[in-house]
Amino acid sequence: MKTNKAYTKRLKVTKKGKILARKKGGNHYNAKESRGTQLKRRRKVEIVLTNKNRRRFLPNT
Repeated sequence: MKTNKAYTKRLKVTKKGKILARKKGGNHYNAKESRGTQLKRRRKVEIVLTNKNRRRFLPNT
């Protein structure tokens, strides 16, 4: 199976093995959102991958 390199580059693996990614919906159409909502979307969130997806997106772990 080919690795999805584009998505792999957006993930960060911490020392303890957690996988972090940006929250969705923060790129455009944010003028109507409150400032607090805009700032919340900048933070990274931990995502949980199944073993199958882990092999696909993070082949070296």
